[in-house]
Amino acid sequence: MQINFSDIPKNQNLFLDYLYEFENVSKFYKYDFREKENYSEIFKKIIKSRKDREFSLTSILKDQYSFLPKASEKTLYNIHNLSEERTLAIVTGQQLGLFGGPLYTLYKIITAIKLSRQLKERYEEYNFVPVFWLEGDDHDFNEIRWIKVLNNENEIKEINYLEEIPEDEAKKSVGNLMLTSDIKTFIDNIKKSLRETEFTSGLLSKLSEFYCEGKTLKQSFRELLFWLFDEYGLVILDPHDEKIKSLLTPIFSKEIIGFREHTQKLVLCSAKLEEFYHAQVKIKPVNLFYSTDDGRYAIEPVDDEFRLRRKRIHFTTEELLSKINSEPERFSPNVLLRPICQDYLLPTAFYVAGPSEIAYFAQVMPLYDFFNIEAPVIYPRASITIIEKSIQSNLDKFNLELKNIFIKSDTLKDKIIASLSENNLNDIFDEVNKQIDLAFEELKVKLFSVDKTISDSSDRYREKVALSLNELKSKALQAQKKKHEISLKQIDKISESLFPAENLQERELNFIYFANKYGDAFLKKIFEETIVNCFEHQVINI
Repeated sequence: MQINFSDIPKNQNLFLDYLYEFENVSKFYKYDFREKENYSEIFKKIIKSRKDREFSLTSILKDQYSFLPKASEKTLYNIHNLSEERTLAIVTGQQLGLFGGPLYTLYKIITAIKLSRQLKERYEEYNFVPVFWLEGDDHDFNEIRWIKVLNNENEIKEINYLEEIPEDEAKKSVGNLMLTSDIKTFIDNIKKSLRETEFTSGLLSKLSEFYCEGKTLKQSFRELLFWLFDEYGLVILDPHDEKIKSLLTPIFSKEIIGFREHTQKLVLCSAKLEEFYHAQVKIKPVNLFYSTDDGRYAIEPVDDEFRLRRKRIHFTTEELLSKINSEPERFSPNVLLRPICQDYLLPTAFYVAGPSEIAYFAQVMPLYDFFNIEAPVIYPRASITIIEKSIQSNLDKFNLELKNIFIKSDTLKDKIIASLSENNLNDIFDEVNKQIDLAFEELKVKLFSVDKTISDSSDRYREKVALSLNELKSKALQAQKKKHEISLKQIDKISESLFPAENLQERELNFIYFANKYGDAFLKKIFEETIVNCFEHQVINI
């Protein structure tokens, strides 16, 4: 089953137009992802544009993979192919969320892998390599320090690693944050929240190998993805690598030298975007961060110099360019420059993106021309809700479809109870209120001829009747809910599973919840059933 994204709340108009009315947003993007007849020409442009890039990532990737178990033949083949002229990358990436973060991280990767396969079937003369870009330079630890699962009471449970830390203390790149002994407590809390199954012990034991004291968040995240997707040939690239940063010095330098020119273009583009939609990213003059020993700071122009935001550290242009060449590992791109770095390094034909990324790519496009880099096709990731058998049974019982669930839980309960009851209490009391209003109006008119003061006082008595009626209605509704207590619990179960925290399941739940119940079969089923070219929200029954 598939659901049109316009039937799902909270989707941005820009995202919906990108999917269904591309002509409305065509001025902000280079390619329409649906126009497959243009793919061949796009591939030729990307390959031609890379003729003068005299570097290969293959040796760097081999070094990065030396810290992992032996890679599959598919992955090694893909790493080797990245040095070949007729190779194109299908790239995606994500913040380093604990245990992979929300489910959509897996859906992005599955989309990239399956899209690579489909393209190879159609364009045999090219190689297509799925690449995951580890976004370890991000620095908002508080955004990624939690996971959510459904506990034994079928309630959403947020489990946190460490306490939230002040913004000033969360400045370091999360990829370099070292896990402490508290990670064991975090995993123990996950175990307490999950129902014990035949898979629980093995799953948590495996995850404890990846997430343990002394490892960095980036290292743990990479090992998790390797475990889940190496058999499919996914190439995991760490752009935080010093050798990668050295390759990016031309981009970093041009960013510093030409920031005035491209900032003007970005501001104009964002202003146009704001006329019709919402600009996802606030434009900064310089799209670079600089890392010191105590954190990662935005670089800002001040008069004829540059400074680090909220730090008393200043550089001249010459000093900053010198730093880029001598210590490139200290520099990292912000959200707008990251795609430029990625597509400078990789022959990116497609970037697999979620709704928010699709929105900010509308602002990124002017930078591709500025840096003379071919832009990729921005390809929407698969979007999925998983429905378990018990949940499907409850849906069938109440004659509900998934799109009926995308409302507040209390509203859904009222609708279901109204449909189950012989009499709709809201309608009954509304009708009684109308009759009472008419009766009091008629009484007021007749009393006026007796005594105006008494006539006016009838309003007070009407209010007392209304209060009594509301009290009676409240008691009646409570009695009705008690009568349907089992049904209400089933509705809670539906909402918590399919629309947790009034959000899509893929944005809230971690994969551990399903892996704990279904083992390896879970990921295999999702991989097999995911459709990467339907561009609707998909339902997978498990």
